[in-house]
Amino acid sequence: MDRIHFATAAVNQTPLDWKGNLARCIAAIGEARSRGASVLLLPELALSGYGCEDAFHAAHIEHRSWESLEQLCGEVTAGMVVGVGLPVLHRGALYNCAALIADGKLVGIAAKQHLAGDGIHYEPRWFRPWPPQRSVTIPARGLPTHSGEDRVPMGELVFDVGGYRFGFEICEDAWVSDRPGARLAALAVDAILNPSASHFAFGKRARRERLVCDASRSLHAVYVYSNLVGNESGRALYDGACFIAVDGDLQAVTPRFSFEDVQVTDARIDLEVVRRGYQRTMSAPSSVEDPEGMLVAVPFDWPEAKPPVPPEKLPRWERGMDSELAFEEFTRAEAIALFDYMRKARSRGYVVSLSGGADSATCAALVALMVRLGTAELGNDRFAERLGLDASGPFVEQILTCAYQPTENSGDVTRNAAATVAEALGARYSVIDVQPMLTAYRAAVEKSLGRELTWERDDITLQNLQARVRSPSIWALANERNSILIATSNRSEAAVGYTTMDGDSSGGLAPISGVDKSFVLAWLRWLETKGPDAVGPIEAMSVITAQQPTAELRPKEAEQRDEDDLMPYAVLDAIEELYIRDRLAPQAVLDALGGRFPEHSRDDLIAWVKRFYGLWVRNQWKRERIAPSFHLDDENLDPKTWCRYPILGGDWGDELRALE
Repeated sequence: MDRIHFATAAVNQTPLDWKGNLARCIAAIGEARSRGASVLLLPELALSGYGCEDAFHAAHIEHRSWESLEQLCGEVTAGMVVGVGLPVLHRGALYNCAALIADGKLVGIAAKQHLAGDGIHYEPRWFRPWPPQRSVTIPARGLPTHSGEDRVPMGELVFDVGGYRFGFEICEDAWVSDRPGARLAALAVDAILNPSASHFAFGKRARRERLVCDASRSLHAVYVYSNLVGNESGRALYDGACFIAVDGDLQAVTPRFSFEDVQVTDARIDLEVVRRGYQRTMSAPSSVEDPEGMLVAVPFDWPEAKPPVPPEKLPRWERGMDSELAFEEFTRAEAIALFDYMRKARSRGYVVSLSGGADSATCAALVALMVRLGTAELGNDRFAERLGLDASGPFVEQILTCAYQPTENSGDVTRNAAATVAEALGARYSVIDVQPMLTAYRAAVEKSLGRELTWERDDITLQNLQARVRSPSIWALANERNSILIATSNRSEAAVGYTTMDGDSSGGLAPISGVDKSFVLAWLRWLETKGPDAVGPIEAMSVITAQQPTAELRPKEAEQRDEDDLMPYAVLDAIEELYIRDRLAPQAVLDALGGRFPEHSRDDLIAWVKRFYGLWVRNQWKRERIAPSFHLDDENLDPKTWCRYPILGGDWGDELRALE
């Protein structure tokens, strides 16, 4: 028998949800078994959850993970080979590991050698890297083993299971130059298993696919890659793309952004073909010496696998062009993120202060699209059951509550836009006139000051008072509905502090603070005219795209526009990219802008660069207070997971003066 039926699974886990995490792993094993698979790979730290953060410092996390591992041994994995991730404590240090089970018995523990410690990842805070080419034996803690003894190997290992060799690279191990896979290939492994927790970012799926396919070709082994799916722990999102590749060709891939808790894909691989490729380009296996202690051999009765079948094609939307693919990814990532956030937070829905502008319309539309995509995949009954809804519907009305909160400075255009969008989406909608409260607050402040507040003298004070007066009533709706209030600020506003604390920043979740204003406006135009694949457009968004962005906080005659207050959004977003992503100083940013925006004078560009850096320095305290957001790309401003800057710092004075 030279064919093995491989499977890999994406599972939607939750940190510390021991019962749920175990159940989903067991469900994946059952699905793989029903397909006839003999080998199944589950994701990194699937038993504990990847995002446990400082809870990893608690001893019971590791103990409970071993208890879950024990539940996977025995009948659950009889007749199968299963790899699954968990934390393992050895000599006072915690390691990020993957256990291999064969025919219901623990074979050994592979340990991660390269920890992810950049950007959104903080693994070195909790784990220690395993030294290369080293192995030990550790207690099996009563779990059944093939040797019958209460010890199993741990470290960098090659597993010989019934005559076929397997090795592990755990997520980051595959992304570095000194990868374990190179040493495993020299020892003639037939398959490399990579359990991962690789977060979603725009365009990252293509990089992962190249990594997997290139590794299968260069290492001359079947490459099996698993990943998480969904909003695991609040901020990081996982698209659930799992791969099986041979000789540079993709044999199987899971669909991305699934609302299912478990997604399994499988492929039947002819290992004779793999081994011939190895023999053509590397030393024959018989000439390779196995390092002492690194090879773990156990018996296994491999079942006969059916002949391979051609891999399925990716869905149409996955094959879109760059901008269109980004819009699809954004829609589907936000949809599964909002779905998971709602159910894992045990909430009843979302509330949006619908201003009639682009940001709040985007937030509301994303909730409605979550319903459309979720019901399309799960069906109405299962969708309702997962979120605790009335299955008779309508679902958007049950989940989404919107309110327009006008003052005397609000206009008919935004009032009509808010009502039109809410109706098109199917949201519950009301108007809460906050002018009486604004008048009362203003009078109280004027009495305290002993003078009248004027727009000439008190512009920011009056704008902020108006923004904040909307907060109590919209919070009250969220409380009454047992729902999550959405903060509607985007990333461009966060960068320069163009948001009112406890005003438009009010909320428990900020779903679009990971994308800039230019993206929001482009996405809305796409949603108006085309929309997600198999969903279609929401043409009512034309009432939003026809407007110029405005906060509507000054009197109507002022004709307030966001870009007048700040700068053109395209310029702002370019400066943000050059500073946040590329880490450039003011002079280098100015030089780059000159080539990108020849239509603007150098004096204007200098003024805008100075304005950006000045506002950036002064507003880190605001970014620290923005509600949790979803990580979408390498320009994220969330100070907890990506962009850490001091609240108090220098003002770039010398550098900004030098621009002139």
